[in-house]
Amino acid sequence: MSSSILCHLPRVTIIGAGRVGSTLAQRIAEKNLADVILLDILEGMPQGLALDLMEARGIEIHNRQIIGTNNYADTAGSEIVVITAGLPRKPGMSRDDLLRTNAKIVVEAAKNAIAHSPNAIFIVVTNPLDVMTYLAWQATGLSRSRIMGMAGVLDSARFETFIALELGVLPADVKAMVLGSHGDLMVPLSHYATVNGIPLTELLDAATIERLIERTRNGGAEIVELMQTGGAFFAPASATSLMVESILLNQSRLLPIATYLQGEYGLNDVVIGVPCRLGCAGIESIVELNLSDSEHEALQTSAKSVRKNIERSQEILAAQS
Repeated sequence: MSSSILCHLPRVTIIGAGRVGSTLAQRIAEKNLADVILLDILEGMPQGLALDLMEARGIEIHNRQIIGTNNYADTAGSEIVVITAGLPRKPGMSRDDLLRTNAKIVVEAAKNAIAHSPNAIFIVVTNPLDVMTYLAWQATGLSRSRIMGMAGVLDSARFETFIALELGVLPADVKAMVLGSHGDLMVPLSHYATVNGIPLTELLDAATIERLIERTRNGGAEIVELMQTGGAFFAPASATSLMVESILLNQSRLLPIATYLQGEYGLNDVVIGVPCRLGCAGIESIVELNLSDSEHEALQTSAKSVRKNIERSQEILAAQS
């Protein structure tokens, strides 16, 4: 006698089928991590992208389902919701220039998604990222362990890339940590950076390290200026995929994540990037590093800028309501 067993496969919803969202869908499916629901307001766009990805399954050798939709009801029961929806940066624009438009988009997306997936963990990718994560946290009412922003993983990867290029070494041998806001006031920690265990400060002089730090801070803007018609999407998708993987596989990886702080690093009621342990329940713990006086001051300055933009965004949303 044959019997059938209904297995529950994890679902990841991606809100926003632009370059970051569609590339993330590809990453998740081809890593065989979860079925993917790709949602966008443009009719036909997510459906077409989903069909294109489905047609590649036999070549990429996976059997994950990819669904394109314009209906939040199709996202029900998702373990993870990733918000990438919003306007991208254009040349000459800062991430903060996107505040007015993207605040409304992210709040509406968060409210719609939580209504259909009340147990989901949320990852925000939309810029300005720290502010958007704070607004999504407010809109959903989730505990801080279940809502976070992707920024530090990307910024750290950029720092690692520039170090590897400077030294001519394998990027996988470089480990670095970037804290603070996702913008010009991010805080790369040079004395925590290593190359196969060797401190970066023993391999490069102070002037070279500072040059690499400045390039890291402007890493996104550099790509926008080169492309002219959009911003980075391959590396942001990879960084988000890493976070999704750590959650779904309960890896408890130590990653720099934008999270709501309640006294850590002397900061309250602000979202900013700090080292966190990330597992199946979301953010398991926040790790407080020993920072130098200058790093601590830089982190405070970064948080002050984020808090100012949070206040601006709330004024904008109040005026729009």
